[in-house]
Amino acid sequence: MNIVQMVFWFFVAIMVLVTIHEFGHFYVARRCGVKVLRFSVGFGKVLFSRRDKHGTEFAFSAIPLGGYVKMLDEREGVVAAGEKHLAFNNKSVWQRIAVVLAGPVANLVLAVLIFWLLLVVSGERGVAPIIGEVTPNSVAEAANLEVGQEVMMVDGMATPSWQQVQKQLLRRLGESGPISFTVKYPSSNLQYQSEVQLDQWLRGAEDPQPLAGLGVKPYIPEVPAIAGQILAGSPAEQAGLESGDQIVRAGIAPIGSAQDWIDFVKARPGQTFDVEVLRAGVRTNLTMTPEQVSENGESFGRVGMGFAPYEWPEEFIRHWEYGLVNGFIAAVDRTWETSAFVLMSVKKLIFGEISTKNLSGAITIAKVAGSEAENGWRSFLRFLAALSVMLGVFNLLPIPVLDGGHLMYYIAELIKGKPVSEKVQVVGYQLGLVMVVGLTLLALYNDIMRL
Repeated sequence: MNIVQMVFWFFVAIMVLVTIHEFGHFYVARRCGVKVLRFSVGFGKVLFSRRDKHGTEFAFSAIPLGGYVKMLDEREGVVAAGEKHLAFNNKSVWQRIAVVLAGPVANLVLAVLIFWLLLVVSGERGVAPIIGEVTPNSVAEAANLEVGQEVMMVDGMATPSWQQVQKQLLRRLGESGPISFTVKYPSSNLQYQSEVQLDQWLRGAEDPQPLAGLGVKPYIPEVPAIAGQILAGSPAEQAGLESGDQIVRAGIAPIGSAQDWIDFVKARPGQTFDVEVLRAGVRTNLTMTPEQVSENGESFGRVGMGFAPYEWPEEFIRHWEYGLVNGFIAAVDRTWETSAFVLMSVKKLIFGEISTKNLSGAITIAKVAGSEAENGWRSFLRFLAALSVMLGVFNLLPIPVLDGGHLMYYIAELIKGKPVSEKVQVVGYQLGLVMVVGLTLLALYNDIMRL
């Protein structure tokens, strides 16, 4: 995917989420009798706008990286005597709390609706978590996990797919203490439980890989070495390899799987060898010389071909279908689970259990947005729902300048019986701004380092 498409889908995601967030504030403000002066998608100079019968200006501004709702407020300018009852600052504290909460809640509601749509329309598919390899002297080996076992539960939570295993392991990043596994063998219904102690597991690791850190590799059925896409001008094309050819021998080595072929080629950069392929039932001999490629200080061979699509055997695939009711319940649960995971990640960042190098900013979000859009509308909507949850939860953090900071002041007002002083609020907003800008710059720095 080129950079133009990547940037386009990034802006699509941001504009959708920001518009929904600000609409939440706008709608509840209107319901509470607050006069809304402007609803802007984007910041900066207004490019075009229109006004409704209530006098609200709906605008699209030049910088499409956010948005805002400007309400009538005596703290921001002179308010006519006849409109004082419409000012935000003159509404009850409960009404102000409702207006502030409405933006993050709108993002969470959007996530529920997207998850609901995806679950009802497409259901879910996942790969059964069957262990293909256990690394010696690893956490998995200490837990007595074995090749061929299916992981049924981690810490008592069901793990019907590798995705669920990953989620449970991510919850334990940086922690110490026991972690339990419930497993079974494919030929048996008996389940076995084991436990092992973690000691600051992957604490502070940059880009932690839970499965690798645990010491397991998923079982992957052998994929036949059948050529798919052949890159123009590549060694594979120069050798005469064609899409649909099945590679059966390289040099004197038999090739039984795609992995056999990958390992053979990577180990022979610049070396010429014979290749025997099966083409339409007829054996054909070719001669091939892999080009030498260097990445991260390592040199290896590459011939410029992909493999033909391969369908996993059905016994390794898990399917879940949802109706309207159980789909909605599952969507709410998914949104709640994602929200809890975001909060847990924030806590782990604060206490150093997760490295700040894992913070990601606009560049990473743009790359993921483009990648998910390329994978299809379902993948992009899943990404949009997850990002909506993150935006909603982040805005609820008790940091001045965020919605959660306003909420914190209003709760203090409820407890004290009077508003927090303007001086305290101003200092809080300044500190909050420094914190948010600092986190943004750190995330951007991490993005650039990853490039």
